[in-house]
Parts: sequence; structure tokens; C-alpha cells
Amino acid sequence: MSEPSQLDKTFHIIMKQMVETGVAPHYTQIAAELGVPPEDGKKALRELFSIPMFPGWLYPNTDYITSFPPFNNLPTQYHLTIDGQQKWYGQ
Repeated sequence: MSEPSQLDKTFHIIMKQMVETGVAPHYTQIAAELGVPPEDGKKALRELFSIPMFPGWLYPNTDYITSFPPFNNLPTQYHLTIDGQQKWYGQ
């Protein structure tokens, strides 16, 4: 089996933190997980979100994750509750 690409790793880092905390990571956190400088973390984030037809998006004119399916980083009317915990919002 081949080694995951940096895009795969970036996706996994974001999804893992969203599931665990209900909050999307900042690109500096992504960089730390990837073991790269912050600017490379920002580049990895932008590359992931620039994939055509990727269903998530960044807040306009920023590098803040707004939506990462099926989660939303900003509050929405879709409250997700798992095992009595409500720390997620749906897209």
C-alpha cells in the first residue's frame, strides 16, 4: 500500500480534529501535525480546498475553515448530538 499524499494527510488532520473537538484546526495546527513550517500548512490547506468540486469552503478572504463536510465550523441550525454531546454543527 502506498504512503498517503499530503492532501490525504491534511484531510485526515482536519476531519480528526473536527470529530474530536467540534472545531476546525487553524493552518498552523495543520502544519504542526504535518511537521512542516506554518506557510506550508497554509499551502496544504489552500490546496485541499482548491480541488474542483470539493464541498467545503474557507471563510471569504481568510484561511479559516468554515465548512468541512459533514461539519460546519460556524454555528448553523443543524445541531449534531452524539452520545448526549452537542459540540458539532452540520453543513
